[in-house]
Formats: sequence, structure tokens, C-alpha cells
Amino acid sequence: MIVTLDAASPVPPYEQLRLQIAALITSGSLKVGERLPAIRQLAGDLGAAPGTVARAYRELESQGLIGARRTGTVVTDATGRTEPLAPADRRERLRRAALNYKTAAGLLGADSQEALAAARDVLLAEGT
Repeated sequence: MIVTLDAASPVPPYEQLRLQIAALITSGSLKVGERLPAIRQLAGDLGAAPGTVARAYRELESQGLIGARRTGTVVTDATGRTEPLAPADRRERLRRAALNYKTAAGLLGADSQEALAAARDVLLAEGT
């Protein structure tokens, strides 16, 4: 898993981590059941405080994307779900994904029109 922190970013470090890990999960780069690095290990690798990583993990857990197991923290959800979501759950997950995308687009310096165009291109592309 490759994640980085940008000390010059106005986005808090825990949120940078949350966004990057959520993107890895929703893109399929991290699969259901895959273990994430231990909090202390990832904090050390990034030169961050363990509390920063712990907060990112808590946020991801509250989103239903990861969970703590005896074997460590693992991915618990991905886009390739086999059971349908209830409409209210689907709307809430789409809202959260849209908020993640909005933050990521802002970090890239994209305005709302550019971000919408990119999303439209992906959503309307053939074969997806």
C-alpha cells in the first residue's frame, strides 16, 4: 500500500490518509480481506504520529471500509459487493464517495466544472 502525506497541504494528515486508503479500496487496489499496516508501522513509515493513523483508520471503520480483526486491520468492503444495498444505504455511500471525490479534486486544484467533467467521462465511459 502506497500512501503519502503532504505537510504543505491544508488538508489534515489523517484526512489525507483516509482519502488515499478509501480510494485504494474503492478502486479495487486493496481487496476485501487484505490487511492494512499496523498503526505504529504506518505511522513510522510516514513519519506521522500514531494518533494520526489511528484517526484515519477509525474514520474508515465508521465508513464500513475497514475493520479490526484478531489478525489486524483488514478491508471489509469494496465496490464489488455481491448483495444489493438498500436504497438509503446506497445513497449514503454515494454521498460519502462524492465527498471524498470533492476533497480529492480540490487537492488537485480542480474547480467544480472540471471535476464534474472528469466524473461524467468516467461514469459514461463504455465498459464500466
